[in-house]
Amino acid sequence: MEEMEEELKCPVCGSFYREPIILPCSHNLCQACARNILVQTPESESPQSRRASGSAVSDYDYLDLDKMSLYSEADSGYGSYGGFASAPTTPCQKSPNGVRVFPPAAPPPPAALAPPPPPRNACLTCPQCHRSLVLDERGLRGFPRNRLLEGVIDRYQQGRAAALRCQLCEKAPKEAAVMCEQCDVFYCDPCRLRCHPPRGPLAKHRLVPPAQGRVSRRLSPRKISTCTDHELENHSMYCVQCKSPVCYQCLEEGKHSSHEVKALGAMWKLHKSQLSQALNGLSDRAKEAKEFLVQLRNMVQQIQENSVEFEACLVAQCDALIDALNRRKAQLLSRVNKEHEHKLKVVRDQISHCTVKLRQTTGLMEYCLEVIKENDPSGFLQISDALIRRVHLTEDQWGKGTLTPRMTTDFDLNLDNAPLLQSIHQLDFVQMKVSSPVPAPPILQLEECCTHNNSATLSWKQPPLSTVQVEGYILELDDGNGGQFREVYVGKETMCTVDGLHFNSTYSARVKAFNKSGVSPYSKTLVLQTSEGTKGHQEHNIPNNL
Repeated sequence: MEEMEEELKCPVCGSFYREPIILPCSHNLCQACARNILVQTPESESPQSRRASGSAVSDYDYLDLDKMSLYSEADSGYGSYGGFASAPTTPCQKSPNGVRVFPPAAPPPPAALAPPPPPRNACLTCPQCHRSLVLDERGLRGFPRNRLLEGVIDRYQQGRAAALRCQLCEKAPKEAAVMCEQCDVFYCDPCRLRCHPPRGPLAKHRLVPPAQGRVSRRLSPRKISTCTDHELENHSMYCVQCKSPVCYQCLEEGKHSSHEVKALGAMWKLHKSQLSQALNGLSDRAKEAKEFLVQLRNMVQQIQENSVEFEACLVAQCDALIDALNRRKAQLLSRVNKEHEHKLKVVRDQISHCTVKLRQTTGLMEYCLEVIKENDPSGFLQISDALIRRVHLTEDQWGKGTLTPRMTTDFDLNLDNAPLLQSIHQLDFVQMKVSSPVPAPPILQLEECCTHNNSATLSWKQPPLSTVQVEGYILELDDGNGGQFREVYVGKETMCTVDGLHFNSTYSARVKAFNKSGVSPYSKTLVLQTSEGTKGHQEHNIPNNL
């Protein structure tokens, strides 16, 4: 019941239909709302001519406050609209579909003050399909009254308001216990005993549960609708061409005399059957939609669970990468420490060696200076040659790279972290990467494929409607004896000539395309027959492609 409520509301005022009329486009409007959105068009301008002239005016521009007189604090409270004198009202408002309309008007005035008929060429635009409708001299009376919709609205409102409440309780209505089908009244137990005792004529009345009585009330017959053109005549026939009920007077006047008509009851049963069949199909779709909604709701729960699991997996993978990086960091730091210790050892050994050598050199120098101070020539000459040789030898020892550091202060280790950084920046989910689809299988162009002596020329192309990018093709031939295929060409060209084949042999050829996403299926296999030749010509040459 709740879902049906939107079908019972006017698209202009947003409230339940009041005196609904049926437009030629099959949509409904409240009679008051239809009167409010009427607009007068000049004699020479129809809705079709306005559209043909390319006017950019919207279907509802005539409802703009600047284009008509509406009630406001500055005017007298009366305005003219579309040729009608409107009663005092409040400023216009917007309906749920965005159409600017008057609020629901007060009860209709007496017949003497009733609005005059609409002017000629009055135009009405359906707020749902935006179809423009030109009214005839009958105006809105030319549109039939939708009494069936009125009955549905009445039953809906009664059922929603008090269908299961006692209708005879004076103060707060109690919940109904039964319903009398003959009285068409809901009773609670006290009111039933007091107002509907099971004796006398009331003993023959049938009391049913409230729910069953609610259904019977919905199915209660409505009064027969009368003809729109002849208000005193009831509809008795159905015009197949006009698709509308008609009366006998409509047939006698000639308006529908040449049309095919059928009995109203027969068409009523036929259309009910058609509607029931259509509803069966719609019911199946609605059942599928309910099952689909259940599936979607289950997917929401599954997505939440998978999200938690996936996040935990992602954190574990990233933590594993971090741990591996930390272990590698420790290994690299250990190598740096070893290099550091090695450099210090080499420098310290050189310091120790150089210190000893310098002490020896300094001692030799001091000794030689003391020898030079001696005044005994014979004693000096006895040791001078040996001292000179020692001094030259010591000097030569200092000049053979002894004063060059054996170790540099710079570390020769250089960490190349660029590939790892690039890999980290490119770290992504494989399924999130957008990749082009695999190409479609190529098509061999038979009119361009031929053989000449012991060579074969093949040509192919992509399917005409294929938009997938192709990076190259792979052409394969068998060995001429029905053996395995082998690749004879890989490249971007779409034509290839293969030389060095066997004479008088039958070869099978096929081709496939490839791109970054993968390889396409093979094309259809083409059978090639080489020319007859000498049997001695059997050597295989490397295939040449064009």
